[in-house]
Amino acid sequence: MAPAPTSAAYFDTEERPASVPLWREALVGLDWLALRASPVYYGCGVTRGDGAPVVVVPGFLGSDWYLLEMYYWLGRIGYRPHLSRIGRNADCLDLLLDRLLGTVEEARASTGRPVHLIGHSLGGMLSRAAAVRRPDRIASVITLGSPFRGIRPHPLVMQATTAVRRRIRNRGGNASQPGCFTPACACDAVSALRVPLPPSVPQVAVYTKTDGIVDWRVCVNDDPTADVEVSGTHVGLAFNPRVYSIIAERLGALTAGAARDRTR
Repeated sequence: MAPAPTSAAYFDTEERPASVPLWREALVGLDWLALRASPVYYGCGVTRGDGAPVVVVPGFLGSDWYLLEMYYWLGRIGYRPHLSRIGRNADCLDLLLDRLLGTVEEARASTGRPVHLIGHSLGGMLSRAAAVRRPDRIASVITLGSPFRGIRPHPLVMQATTAVRRRIRNRGGNASQPGCFTPACACDAVSALRVPLPPSVPQVAVYTKTDGIVDWRVCVNDDPTADVEVSGTHVGLAFNPRVYSIIAERLGALTAGAARDRTR
């Protein structure tokens, strides 16, 4: 397995395959069943929200539909959830980021409050880019198996990425950015990934060492206060009951702190 980038090279622009156990992703159904059997899914014993806006962002090749369970759950526990409305996450990252920022603006306008972002895989990278672009609009970022330190996926995922790049080029794409949908692209979205998040935007990075899609080592900050390990699959991070508990706990702490600040 290729070494993960060091903290000094925060976002490695060289894309390399990783020897990750793709077969483990066949166990994603266990994550889904565990969620349905968990009291957390029904809002039992979790910190309640205060109506803060939260946008959920899908991963590579995905669309909002597979995050509907998280979306409805966030509403059940007291938040004002929003789907990303970026379409399928398989397009020029600059276009996807612009769509996400449009949703963020609408979510903020609906409450007058900064927006929390929860991004799965590539959706977490878009969420981080949004926070760099508009830190005044973002309250926090929670990433779920997001390779924000460099692209280290399973070789089959790399093949799918190549196919997406080819489709972007064939349709005319962004001619001014020949590296579109690559870690070396000079667009605003990728450029934003090369710098740390602003200090004003707290981040939580959830990861699993049994990730079958990407090397888990590129999904962490090397900060024990911000990195949280869970067991399960990469795809299943969107359904994992432990992930839901972490989201409720971290969002609850952040919104409580924000409420104290507003009353001072």
